[in-house]
Amino acid sequence: MRTLHYDVLIVGGGHAGCEAALAAARMGCRTLLMTMNLDRIAQMSCNPAIGGTAKGHLVKEIDALGGEMGVNTDATGLQFRILNRSKGPAIWSSRAQADMDLYRLRMRKVLESTPGLDLLQDTVAALDLEGGLEEGLVQEDGTPPLSQSSARVVGVRTTLDQRVRAHTVVLTTGTFLNGLIHIGDKRIAAGRAGEPASLELAECLKAFGFQVGRMKTGTTPRLDARTIDFSKMERQDSDADFIPFSSRTVAITQALRPCHVTYTNETTHEVIRSHMHLSPLYSGVITGIGPRYCPSIEDKVVKFPDKTAHQIFLEPEGFDTHEIYPNGISTSLPVHVQEQFLRTISGLENVVIMKPGYAIEYDFVQPTELHPSLETKKIENLYFAGQLNGTTGYEEAAAQGLLAGINAALRAKGEPPFVLSRQESYIGVLIDDLTTLGTLEPYRMFTSRAENRLKLREDNAAARLSAYGHALGLVSQADFTLFQENQTALETERERLKSTWLSPNAETAALLSNAGLPVVTASCTLEAYLKRPEITAERLKSAGLLSASLPPRAARCLEIEVKYEGYVAREEGVAARLRALDHVWIPAGFDFGSVSGLSREVQEKLRRHSPSTLGQASRISGITPAAITLLHTFIDRGRAFALRASAQGSQRELPPLSPAH
Repeated sequence: MRTLHYDVLIVGGGHAGCEAALAAARMGCRTLLMTMNLDRIAQMSCNPAIGGTAKGHLVKEIDALGGEMGVNTDATGLQFRILNRSKGPAIWSSRAQADMDLYRLRMRKVLESTPGLDLLQDTVAALDLEGGLEEGLVQEDGTPPLSQSSARVVGVRTTLDQRVRAHTVVLTTGTFLNGLIHIGDKRIAAGRAGEPASLELAECLKAFGFQVGRMKTGTTPRLDARTIDFSKMERQDSDADFIPFSSRTVAITQALRPCHVTYTNETTHEVIRSHMHLSPLYSGVITGIGPRYCPSIEDKVVKFPDKTAHQIFLEPEGFDTHEIYPNGISTSLPVHVQEQFLRTISGLENVVIMKPGYAIEYDFVQPTELHPSLETKKIENLYFAGQLNGTTGYEEAAAQGLLAGINAALRAKGEPPFVLSRQESYIGVLIDDLTTLGTLEPYRMFTSRAENRLKLREDNAAARLSAYGHALGLVSQADFTLFQENQTALETERERLKSTWLSPNAETAALLSNAGLPVVTASCTLEAYLKRPEITAERLKSAGLLSASLPPRAARCLEIEVKYEGYVAREEGVAARLRALDHVWIPAGFDFGSVSGLSREVQEKLRRHSPSTLGQASRISGITPAAITLLHTFIDRGRAFALRASAQGSQRELPPLSPAH
């Protein structure tokens, strides 16, 4: 048996695996990325888009920490837009259509050119462990071992009879664990169309006692653009003022392409209803839970019977292909039914299907099995990221992969873990939600999940997170210096706005009127003037009242911070209280049953979720503020007792916590 040795092993080459591998290698660890098919690295398995509501925030944060998704999207995108422009800036979200092949090829090139990172095509069959779990996977009654803290992963074995030894292992298996594709009554064991499922690793995780569930997602049929009449549809072009995803992108220079919009109709819905018995979603064949916020067209027709039309976005999959992704009509109906309902839609009367839509079921592990570092609680040095943790979406996967790769590298180097709080990042919200609350359906990010979303905006992601990326070795000194210079320019300009006054005189009136700006009737600072709803940083710049050298990214951030200063300050007060709880750690192995005053229900929930901090405990459904206060008191008393005992040189075993102590 051939044996390879690495510091960090990444299993899976999707969006999570790519970010994990790049992070570990860039942090100086000898890293191996192993995947079933090297030609499908960074494959966009579903829609050809990056970003969107809240997902754009994740991409900006990944970039601020030194990840690759934003740079890759800027370089390979064919359309760029800002969503939610009619609403407040906290929920403005960048979204891009990407050339799927270019995205995949560029990411592989980046991986192959990264020092210390090797690629290997093979399939993991089993994990190699040392300690408790290897001694016996189950007890005599068939349940997992009660004590598993001594188990740690030391590598993997593959189907090609290879062994990889590694200090840490990151699993990013996507939809491949026991993957099963459904098209009408057809069942195909696959991780995605044309690729085999991972069966042995799925059974391995179950044998180790992980809480495994079943989820479902789906994709749309792919259409031939030459058979579509785009003249019957609404055209959508890129936004002229789009700011690139990555601060490392100087400008987006490639030629861009439009998307188009059309709609289903009552005839479409009637075709679907009349064939619903052929849908595996409604025939009882599919048992996995699908994404509530991205339903199939069958779900839309059934659950929204009063809606006479559903929007469809026709998105090109690349510059040099005729393949079109019709976003909004994922389906698992038989192919002949897919063709029939598609041809009832305006512009698609003669459409030809290039690839059928399908649903796919796959295994996931309940993410409450993980620490906030994404290390598993059952097995040391083993990390999970991506759809394996019950999430959906490229961006959610990449964010987890980045954090898992960082922490796997830190563990391999003997350093403490890196954890982002939910008060400072959407990545922190994502991971805290997963590891604290778990999920019963495919989890996707929304701005509403963040308690202080006015602060967690796209425009200030670099200000919030770049220092972390630099300290970890993921943001280069040159990039960090440029960030600091831009930040200094922003802060300098903010101070100038505070100290520069506009007076109600003829000279000021002429200046403002010539620029098309409203005149002032009383003296005010430029900062106060910018707070007006109708005044923008761009309008001030055109009037010469804002520094012409201030980059567009910084100018947008400055405007938002000025206009929303009061709201942000109010929100920060709430965030400060939450941060205080997140810094109170619950001792490992803490006996929640020893805290008299907690109901049995609360004790059971705390035992089941095993929160790491009081902040995590407070976000578990059904855990009251009174319970958190009581728990805080007992933890403080226990620590005080331990300190006194230590000071006295006591070797006595500490008694359980109780009101008497």
